[in-house]
Amino acid sequence: MNEVVIRPLRADAERTVRTVLEAAERTLNRKPNATMEEIAAAAGVARTTVHRRFATREALITAMATWASQQLADAVEQARPETTPPLVALYQATANVLRVKLSWGFAMNAALAPGNEADRIQAGVVERCDQLFARLQQTGALRADVDPIWARRVYYALLHEVCQDLSKRGADADTDARATQIVDTLLRGVGNPNTQL
Repeated sequence: MNEVVIRPLRADAERTVRTVLEAAERTLNRKPNATMEEIAAAAGVARTTVHRRFATREALITAMATWASQQLADAVEQARPETTPPLVALYQATANVLRVKLSWGFAMNAALAPGNEADRIQAGVVERCDQLFARLQQTGALRADVDPIWARRVYYALLHEVCQDLSKRGADADTDARATQIVDTLLRGVGNPNTQL
């Protein structure tokens, strides 16, 4: 039986791939129907270089989504969600994730075939976030009567809305301030606590 051996890319080849992925993100974010030639020009490489690394536009977009998903997973891990106090980890993970989502907006929203590597990585991120939200509840940051999975979904929706807002404005984001806003909104809500129901 023939075994396929996948060798890691040389450092220069890895830099070229990263350059192409970053150029593709910038180009496709601005012009979603951009051609491989336009992406190559934005990366400052020959069209053949892009085609050698990515046989099709779909393969390039899949690679972008996988790269972005890994950056997202790394952003969550950098917050050390298992060992850092949960509120600190939540704030740090939020700021880290915002930076990734704002940098890789096209790739993070790309529609891919089910069962791809990006989906697997994203599932791991969801699992880590669910663990963090369980810790938040254990320490009393979330009320005991709140489903932590539901709270995580609300948190994801807040992240999404902030990213959409910032993308539309085209403004540079103070991710730390936006992270504070997201976490405060999640934990305190937006209503007046003195309102009678």
